[in-house]
Amino acid sequence: MTETVIDLIRHGEPAGGRRYRGHGVDDPLTERGWTQMWSAIGDYRQWSQIISSPLLRCHTFATALGERYGIPLAVESRFREVGFGVWEGLSHDDIKIGRMTEYQAFLRDPVNCRPRDAEPLDDFMQRVSAAYDEVIARHTGRRILIVAHAGVMRAIIAKTVHAAPTGLYRIKISNGGVTRIRHSSEGGVLEFLNGKLA
Repeated sequence: MTETVIDLIRHGEPAGGRRYRGHGVDDPLTERGWTQMWSAIGDYRQWSQIISSPLLRCHTFATALGERYGIPLAVESRFREVGFGVWEGLSHDDIKIGRMTEYQAFLRDPVNCRPRDAEPLDDFMQRVSAAYDEVIARHTGRRILIVAHAGVMRAIIAKTVHAAPTGLYRIKISNGGVTRIRHSSEGGVLEFLNGKLA
């Protein structure tokens, strides 16, 4: 039986503190962010391909990792983070305190209570799902690393375990955390979440 192993790593801590970045704010990693990612990877290098979001907080680490171990890197624009509309660039406190009613509605129903001008959640999940399906089809039987964002990883996890989009933001994805999904002829299985390979 041919198995395809997909490791996903969330970018480390970005500059600018805790805030909604989506794909409209392109902050680089902090020193701590780099350390979180290298620490999670350790000496592991079994991938035949690295695929990264185009945003700096993912792409710079993916490039450095690929160069260190001689692993080819591809950029997949559909793995960029979900667009948060008017929330982009605002801190978590700005939203939780300054827009409490809006934030609570979003948590209860992130599908229908999006921030103004935000990317529709169904559209986001469809673009991530289409890109992910192409990765699986193109790299069957191989080990792949996807360097991406919390939202992208949540969408892939929800697709794997057949979870409804309404529960997407109830999955905690840690900075620098590694998630593994193993695919066989029976489909994908979530093996671990927020782990380390070191």
